[in-house]
Amino acid sequence: MTTPETTGEHPEIAGLLLAAGGGRRLGGRPKALLTHRGRPLVEHAVRVLREGGCARIHVVLGARSAQVRAQASLPDCVLVDNPDWEQGMGTSLRAGLDSLAGTGARAALVSLVDQPGIGPEAVARVLGACRDEGSLVAAAYDGARGHPVLFGAAHWAGVAATATGDRGARAYLKEHAPAITLVECGDVARPFDIDTEADLAHLE
Repeated sequence: MTTPETTGEHPEIAGLLLAAGGGRRLGGRPKALLTHRGRPLVEHAVRVLREGGCARIHVVLGARSAQVRAQASLPDCVLVDNPDWEQGMGTSLRAGLDSLAGTGARAALVSLVDQPGIGPEAVARVLGACRDEGSLVAAAYDGARGHPVLFGAAHWAGVAATATGDRGARAYLKEHAPAITLVECGDVARPFDIDTEADLAHLE
């Protein structure tokens, strides 16, 4: 019989993918719909979360959300619309955490759609460091904190209260730095962002 232990899945931890960005510096092309390996980038990001061990995945959409729903194949994902996406990533983080209320999830692993260099290995390492609802875990690259980041449910209200603009959870993480478990992932992932036309060279 297949169990979460044998598949590497963590049913109590939800994957939370922030995929609402409008690609302002990319000529207004939504990041979720950028092509990577022949398919929309959001599909790749969901696959990374699933292969890394997230059995439940919530995807926050914003820019051209109807087009993303129509063009991307996202089976078994909970799609969350963020009508305030233009105000910054903080609104998407809040919308995503709100969508997890009442689901029974004990932690949320947050990833960004525009970081295709971060694969399942990094996700699995961060998931593996979660201990309870009070956990704060982040991937590190040469010792510097990056994504993905895991928030135990005990932190969700605090994160949501401080998530503003494009800073997301940065202020909360800075305030709680001593409590963060850093998991080095520099040997298995590259934390670049797809922000500009030059960055598109990272896509395949």
